[in-house]
Amino acid sequence: MKAKVVLWLLALGAAHPPKMAAQPAGAFAVTGDMNARRFFHTATLLTDGRVLIAGGDTIEAAGGIPIPFKALSSAEIYDPGTGVFTPTGSMTTPRGSHTSTLLPNGKVLIAGGGLANQAIGSLADPTLASAELYDPDTGTFSPTGNMTTARSFHSAVLLSNGRVLIAGGLQGPAGGLLAAAELYDPSTGTFTPTGNMTSPWADTATLLPNGKVLFTTGNPEGPPPYLSSAELYDPSLGTFAFVGYLTANHTAPTATLVASGKVLIAGGDVGDGDGASFLAELYDPTAGTSFSAGSLTVGREQHSATLLSDGTVLFAGGHSSIEFAASTEIFDPLKAASTRTGNMHTARELHSATLLNDGRVLIAGGDGESYWFPETILSSAELYTPANVVPAPTLPSLSGDGKGQGAVWHSATGVIASSQNPAGAGEILSMYTTSLAKGGAVPPQVAVGGKLAEILFFAGAPGYPGYFQVNFRMPEGVAPGTAVLVRLNYLGRTSNAVTIGVQ
Repeated sequence: MKAKVVLWLLALGAAHPPKMAAQPAGAFAVTGDMNARRFFHTATLLTDGRVLIAGGDTIEAAGGIPIPFKALSSAEIYDPGTGVFTPTGSMTTPRGSHTSTLLPNGKVLIAGGGLANQAIGSLADPTLASAELYDPDTGTFSPTGNMTTARSFHSAVLLSNGRVLIAGGLQGPAGGLLAAAELYDPSTGTFTPTGNMTSPWADTATLLPNGKVLFTTGNPEGPPPYLSSAELYDPSLGTFAFVGYLTANHTAPTATLVASGKVLIAGGDVGDGDGASFLAELYDPTAGTSFSAGSLTVGREQHSATLLSDGTVLFAGGHSSIEFAASTEIFDPLKAASTRTGNMHTARELHSATLLNDGRVLIAGGDGESYWFPETILSSAELYTPANVVPAPTLPSLSGDGKGQGAVWHSATGVIASSQNPAGAGEILSMYTTSLAKGGAVPPQVAVGGKLAEILFFAGAPGYPGYFQVNFRMPEGVAPGTAVLVRLNYLGRTSNAVTIGVQ
């Protein structure tokens, strides 16, 4: 029966991927400006393909004297279809250097940050324990539970169990560097403490394929060996464990999970103000070790790194010891080599970079010189079009248009999980999708009724090129219904939504 279902759904096909506007491959094109100049802001790809830009810092001039680091409460939405930024509801609190996390239910968790209007030097800025949720359906923000610890410049990672891990960061001049960590539960809207990190602060945080989280922290001043340290958070135990050192010191590098399941760590400061790093390395979760992966074409810090749909990584902007960079490059993790690509129209650092569902990258805001003057903070944005674009994952539906009843079946019987044959909690379901990396080690995330499902199996579908089978366990706590939404997220991009029946 399963074979008949497979042949039938493949004949129907999935939703057609959106077409990109004409733009030369490997080049940047200017798109609409944001409504505010901002850096230290967040950019979050929503489930409908739009991008939420929230908060951040700006600089205003008062009587000709710049006031540095004024936090913003404003937010706006970028629509890739029109290339326009449109204001949306404002946050309940101005904040910059906060975190923004897309939840399985499609809402966005905004947490912590700094309420700044003081001298440059973020340690002098008051930090926030408050958190809020953005609802794309209403375009509004509303408060949720407060964190147990006020913090800014921290990390936030959506775990495989649907909770959000908040760790590290700063807490003003008195609190300093933080080792404390906590968990946000979307079902209750509350934060609870979890284990402390072995090294405070944390430069990077990356969810690994095994469900653990890799943290790296620069070590420019000791104790020896003066290398960045690495530690793992285990959600099943709620504890952190030191796992060794990287091959070099990177203070505030970028960390990018690539399709192989390894983590590409690159750039940053070689010490503490000693200059931008050229170095790249890969952390292998299977071996628990890091190894050199070549060099970038230029040293970069306060840059961005974006995993492209073809598995390569776009490094953009930042600064070196000699200039603010408009330059960009493409790093191939398989070849451990980097090559230059087109320059941005504007040199920038501390900007946001967001992979869109159509494969392009949105670069927005940042600082264009030295964050001392209002005119150096940017409202401009631009789009990068890769040479090779893989469409976002799609889920087939019975109608063939990627909407309505999904081609999701009970694994035991091959029967579609419809209103007549609804799925139950704990049951194993199967479905097909497109655009996963062939032989990739990173599992997709499947959300059913706003709850993350446990992924049991994912691999290419034998005999059906371009399709991948995903088996998952129906999560607990999903509200019953005849048309419950199912979405798949893979390496930052979200599929279309289909529905199933749930009992």
